[in-house]
Amino acid sequence: MERPPGKELALAPLQEWGEEEVDGAVYNVTLRRQRSQRPGQGGSRERGRGQAPDPGRSEDFVHYRTCKVRALRAAPLERLVLELVHGDHEQDPAFVPAFLATHRAFVPTDHVLGLLLPLRQVPRPQGEGQEEQGQGHLDLNQEQESRALISVLGSWLLDHPQDFKDPPAHPNLVQVCTFLSWAAPGGVESQEAERLLKHFQEEEELEVAKKLQEEKEGAKEAPEVPEPSHYGSPGPENPLEEEEEHGKEWPELLDFSVDEVAEQLTLMDMELFSQVCLWECLGSVWSHRDKAGGHGTAPSVRATVAQFNTVTSCVLSSVLAGPGLSPPHRAQRLEKWIFIAQRCRELRNFSSLRAILSALQSNPIYRLKRSWAAVSREPLSIYRKLSNIFSDENNHLNSREILSQEEAPLTSPEEETAPGVSPLKVPPGPIPYLGTFLTDLVMLDTALPDLLEGDLINFEKRRKEWEILSRIQHLQRRCMSYNLPSRPPVLAAFRAQRPLSEEQSYRMSRVIEPPAASCPSSPRIRRRISLTKRLSAKLSRERGSSPSHQPGDPPSPSPSLSSGSYPPSPGDGDPLNFSPPPSPGATGLGHKGTLELPLGTEAPELQQVPTSPGSSARAFHPGQQTPDACVIRVSIDHDPGNLYRSILLTSQDKVPGVVLRALQKLHLEQPQPRDYQLFQVLPGARELLIPDNANVFYAMSPASPGDFVLRKKEGAQSPP
Repeated sequence: MERPPGKELALAPLQEWGEEEVDGAVYNVTLRRQRSQRPGQGGSRERGRGQAPDPGRSEDFVHYRTCKVRALRAAPLERLVLELVHGDHEQDPAFVPAFLATHRAFVPTDHVLGLLLPLRQVPRPQGEGQEEQGQGHLDLNQEQESRALISVLGSWLLDHPQDFKDPPAHPNLVQVCTFLSWAAPGGVESQEAERLLKHFQEEEELEVAKKLQEEKEGAKEAPEVPEPSHYGSPGPENPLEEEEEHGKEWPELLDFSVDEVAEQLTLMDMELFSQVCLWECLGSVWSHRDKAGGHGTAPSVRATVAQFNTVTSCVLSSVLAGPGLSPPHRAQRLEKWIFIAQRCRELRNFSSLRAILSALQSNPIYRLKRSWAAVSREPLSIYRKLSNIFSDENNHLNSREILSQEEAPLTSPEEETAPGVSPLKVPPGPIPYLGTFLTDLVMLDTALPDLLEGDLINFEKRRKEWEILSRIQHLQRRCMSYNLPSRPPVLAAFRAQRPLSEEQSYRMSRVIEPPAASCPSSPRIRRRISLTKRLSAKLSRERGSSPSHQPGDPPSPSPSLSSGSYPPSPGDGDPLNFSPPPSPGATGLGHKGTLELPLGTEAPELQQVPTSPGSSARAFHPGQQTPDACVIRVSIDHDPGNLYRSILLTSQDKVPGVVLRALQKLHLEQPQPRDYQLFQVLPGARELLIPDNANVFYAMSPASPGDFVLRKKEGAQSPP
């Protein structure tokens, strides 16, 4: 039976084949179908007579060639390092970038170099399908290994230069420079290594000179010693008076135009985001920032957190400043921040956009009913549309789709290379909200093990991490195309804003508008109360000292701001409604504490995360159940500053094991699971006690399967 021309079999280009084990390494094997044109016998005879084949003849047919493709799934460390040089990078092009981006999660840089550099003098090991055949063949293999090693080092230096920064001597970089000067003298890789070493040395010299200058200036200025009667005395009772005095010393940020403020926020965010080290975003690194000794962990990511917190604090202090302002005048400040947020959206700066919206949705500003009632219809409509970007509906689908659309090229490569078609100028950015990626990486680290049976490194986990890190790297390169002028007066006004503590901002808010019965024009909320907000409210009632929820205040669309990170990505709130008219959606913050916001603490959904190596991909998020597993979030009752942690719960897990893992993830010393009870937090401020030794997976209620809290048993000793 002849197939009509143009009709082909609908066969999948890739087919999973299974696994192979070679020299202690486990490979995933797939069969790839590649199309090749092969003439029939008639076509061969015609070509034999010197005649060109007719492409429309039925003798010609489509031929598919099946190739076996191997991708390393798990192996010992030494085998992974060998794969950098000996692996088939055409079949597995993602291996080298994935290893270089994630290796610091399981091995330090100096250890990798110690295994990698001696390979230049070592012949290729047996068992790879090739045997030595004379000295000429050996020299050829060594030459190929040398080129592969030089290529790996060149990619490493370009994509991850911070891996080699180890002041003051930078021994790893010096070792690489020495090797490249011998193996590739005068080459691009050798020049890049020398340039990087010189750059690090110049940075150190500038840093030393800066410290010396600061010490000299500090010695010249005699410190003012306060009077004994005032030393250590508390600040003024009324924070508004202090704010008035402070406001006279510095320019007001809102005195500048909307474009000027938004452009300077974008410029600062661009500089910080482009300097983020990829390995610091890994879940195994970022999730341990609160552990003892982890104060200096992930400095580049912490810098983005600090900038996010500063923007949020700036919005709070500028809106709450001026106790004598009338509601219409304060509404003008709200409107200007809304227009600044809109301009950030036009500049594709989602980081400052998220920070401004978080501040506007925080309790101290949200509760200003009379001020919000005076906001005009147009800025209110803009505010609702912007808030809807970070809606948490459908796996935060809206914000993820918008970011994907913003980073996608406007034209295809074929259109760009077509003759007579001028390529469109790609706009700069976008600058993403980094918390989205950090929470996905934390989730990956929670769901997948580092080691498999036989102490093999689970490199399939690193591949999935690289899929996320590669997007960050791509966005960093796109951000470098911003060309915004620096405006020192705007930057000075931004940095001059005095940060307010949570207590100060709430006291100021309550002085501006004392608690009163809600009115029709006040913001209203319709949302599920998050675990952290319920815990914060409970702790506030127990202590009676928190300013977050006091009698007479309406509930906020977001709980209070918190310590150590951004808000959970991309938000923890549900639609925020104003009446009139209703709002389509807004997102809120998720933790209680100071004006630092939680970044990456919540582990939301994660697409394509297998529960175990070799299993099919599944989409996990807290509370979502699969037939045999789900992810839960566990917090602890006695320490309000301790954020919750995500745990993969299987159908075999009982209470003692779950409690022990939660205590270990919360970094408690000498955890004793028998001293704790596990409660499931249910809707309506209710709790369900999970009995000791019960199977948590089957004992928990399906009404709210994701949120749990640990509470000390009566008579148990407090943790050290």
